Amino acid sequence: MTGPGWEYEGYVPADERLRESLCTLGNGYFATRGALPECAADEVHYPGTYVAGCYNRLTSEVAGRRVENEDMVNVPNWLPLRYRLPGGAWLTPDTASVLGHRQVLHLTSGLLERRTRYDLGGGREVTVRQQRLVHMGDPHLAALRTEFTARGFSGPLEVEAALDGGVTNAGVPRYRDLDGRHLTHVHTGTAAPDTVWLRCRTRTSDIRIGMAARLTADAPLTVHHELPRAVQRSTLDLVAGRTATVDKTVALHTSRDPAISDPLYAAVDRVGRAPGFDELLESHLTAWDQLWRRADLDVAGEAGRILRLHLFHVLQTLSPHTADLDVGVPARGLHGEAYRGHVFWDELFVLPYLNLHFPEVSRALLRYRHRRLEQACTAAREAGRKGAMYPWQSGSDGREETQQLHLNPRSGRWLPDHSRLQHHVGSAIAYNVWQYCEASGDTEFLHTKGAEMLLHIARFWADSAVYDESLGRHRIKGVVGPDEYHEAYPDARRPGLDDNAYTNVTAAWVLARTLELLRTLPEPRRRELVERGGLDGGELELWEDVSRTLHVPFHDDVISQFEGYGDLTELDWEGYRARYGDIRRLDRILEAEGDSVNRYQASKQADVLMLGYLFSPAELQSLFHRLGYRLDEETWRRTVDHYLRRTSHGSTLSGLVHGWVLARARRAEAWKYCQEALQGDIADVQGGTTGEGIHLGAMAGTLDLVQRGLTGLETRDGALWLDPVPLPELSSYGFALRYQGHWGVRLRLQRERLEIAVPSSDASPIDVRLPGRTVTLRPGETGQLSLPD
Repeated sequence: MTGPGWEYEGYVPADERLRESLCTLGNGYFATRGALPECAADEVHYPGTYVAGCYNRLTSEVAGRRVENEDMVNVPNWLPLRYRLPGGAWLTPDTASVLGHRQVLHLTSGLLERRTRYDLGGGREVTVRQQRLVHMGDPHLAALRTEFTARGFSGPLEVEAALDGGVTNAGVPRYRDLDGRHLTHVHTGTAAPDTVWLRCRTRTSDIRIGMAARLTADAPLTVHHELPRAVQRSTLDLVAGRTATVDKTVALHTSRDPAISDPLYAAVDRVGRAPGFDELLESHLTAWDQLWRRADLDVAGEAGRILRLHLFHVLQTLSPHTADLDVGVPARGLHGEAYRGHVFWDELFVLPYLNLHFPEVSRALLRYRHRRLEQACTAAREAGRKGAMYPWQSGSDGREETQQLHLNPRSGRWLPDHSRLQHHVGSAIAYNVWQYCEASGDTEFLHTKGAEMLLHIARFWADSAVYDESLGRHRIKGVVGPDEYHEAYPDARRPGLDDNAYTNVTAAWVLARTLELLRTLPEPRRRELVERGGLDGGELELWEDVSRTLHVPFHDDVISQFEGYGDLTELDWEGYRARYGDIRRLDRILEAEGDSVNRYQASKQADVLMLGYLFSPAELQSLFHRLGYRLDEETWRRTVDHYLRRTSHGSTLSGLVHGWVLARARRAEAWKYCQEALQGDIADVQGGTTGEGIHLGAMAGTLDLVQRGLTGLETRDGALWLDPVPLPELSSYGFALRYQGHWGVRLRLQRERLEIAVPSSDASPIDVRLPGRTVTLRPGETGQLSLPD
């Protein structure tokens, strides 16, 4: 990979799935994997197009049980365009002789370009150059330009373009025992001499999908309807040395779209009004220019290049178009079918970045959670709890979508999945509400929808806490922490762990913040909330008590991941590394050996250390003080060291969190983990997972590492707080952000100097607080601040 874009030279079948994910194009409404248009889905290629929020639920027979799963649907494939000499085989890199192949993802323009030279024998060659876009200005349009250039011959070339409704969800080998046939009632037709259409619907969610394609070529077109495909054909007369062009323009709508009467009519109408490729490209470039200005990030070297790729994929999944949709943060983007397109806690790593660039998108993603608050309250009630119990995996309507069984590819066994006990997702939602409102100044959201979510999440935690007379403290039992390896105590009959430190500390934070909010709300609004929620003084007293008495276990002068963690067996880390090499998925290795990771002091990813990711050192010390514990620097340093030695990093989020924490706790080792976070997807460090979809939380998290982690940037108490930590490997960088009505506040850090430029406007001055001093900058002013080494 070289050059200004993201570039791949040569055709390597084994790398194709990875390239398809990393060359996905999208616009926040839909995205299409970077598959070659002439190749159908097989073991090498997997074309896939996904519409944000388009889910369908199917039931499958697995391991003797009926299992229900909801998936983000692979909608009809708009890409197909293949070509051949008359009477010959269709040309693909797998079946024909390839003289050269190059694929470039142009990040600045959101354009995917490929160039392939085929050897046709007898000194004849044809070069195929394609440019593809998924329009960032009009979220319902995509276009593909294909240019054919003959060398050493002149003659006919047959071209066939199609819309294919015969697709299934089959992109993840682990899921192939599950039913993936989500589309039904496929119909095709002709709208105009150059335009065909396809319509279908999802089998149970009954989402109607309409797609229309216009083909433009310098030759007559014929149309053939071969269900489930609408096919357009043309025969080009190639002349040696001259280029013949075919343009395919596509429109996509679903019945979830606002302001339409029928998705098929809308698609046909839109594609009929769409301009030609050159004009579409021009407006697409303008839209991308505007996005890059708002999300400007200036980091030198290879790290900067990777960060730009990460930013590109975040913007393609969650663009300003997302602000109009009812969708959450899909953990694997719109780039593949891993995790079935579900929404986990990854917004915890995504929203802090978006808050300071695209707050309207953050607000929409939080509204997704608010719309599902009633479902979360129902889930809590069914579990015998008050308040809101948000699901670990969410999809269309907010019910728990976590699978009951998961497959261990090493052993081939289907095993019970207890990850639905990760109730800390509720704290992540509350944290995101608070962070969004602090960064944006959106008091209207905080006082209305935000307050409602905080109240019900706080109520859930207070009701989940049980008082232990012997400890004189409250405890939260039967949960799973972020680590995910540990789902139960060794040989226990029931799943769940007691007093997960991360869960308890964040629950205490939620309770404290909610009480603070209730105290500061305008009295009429507070009264409304209290009346509607049936709150009384006794319940609020309980919240106050629980927020100060939740139990945090310790062992050997370090914070225990959960009660009893210190009693677990130490793992022979070196032995397992010597035997297996890559032990990131230690849980699968041990299960295949007939053992269980529940027996060992071993973590998949950061758990206790997540506290150092969410909270600044001062805030974390304050939280522990409120709980009646002393957390000094030495105790935290010992805790960091303890878990650093016992973590296998089986998640792309793990390197990110460790890099963030070590930047303050042990600077010399931080860059190693920052590098792992940067390389996570491009090097596919998890071994084949990126081909199933990018890791959106890790990508956004690396951006936030530069934006907040290394700068110590916090938005609280109406001010910008900064406490930079210089890393030798990343000592000079700059970015722009949007803060409480100020568009384009520019920060640049260089060695021991910080520059902040506030653009001219009629907004209020910004208070900037650094250790030991406060600076006030008015619109139009630039501050030059010296920093201690």
